[in-house]
Amino acid sequence: MSESAFLHYMRTESEELEQTYSERIAQEGYFSFYRFIEDFRTELKTYGDDRIATIDRKLSRARELFPEPQRFSPSWNAVWDELELIFVIKNDVLAAIPLTGRDGEWQILLDNPYSHQQVVCYPGLSFLEAAYLYGYFQRELKPNEVLRLQKVSDLLSVNGSKSASLLPEA
Repeated sequence: MSESAFLHYMRTESEELEQTYSERIAQEGYFSFYRFIEDFRTELKTYGDDRIATIDRKLSRARELFPEPQRFSPSWNAVWDELELIFVIKNDVLAAIPLTGRDGEWQILLDNPYSHQQVVCYPGLSFLEAAYLYGYFQRELKPNEVLRLQKVSDLLSVNGSKSASLLPEA
């Protein structure tokens, strides 16, 4: 399904047109459904407060249109649960942080203080991207792991240069 077809799906209120899209995706198979799911992920990354009701309705409708996503691939057995969890958690973040506090750079940190694994950091995010990742990583959060959504208040940054490098050129 092309991006414009997905956007049309998101805008339509007609159940008949939605059903037509689902039939087309079913005919086209794996790749078409993959594109549909990826477009939904993109939508979940970018929506704000004003689109919560629309996303909720369209996500519920997609589950109805494709009740057995594992028919396209076994790896999609729980795709609706995953996307709904991200949606719910992102909405919790949107409710917790006022519009006036969402500007600037955000980051996600994932750490397990009881393990020797390195801290994982996703810096340089917009608020909406960070809220999406906060929901995305909660699904598989292990015991003792800590997930943090943080606003960066002070930032110094520098890029290295070849002339200052101690490593020989490749």
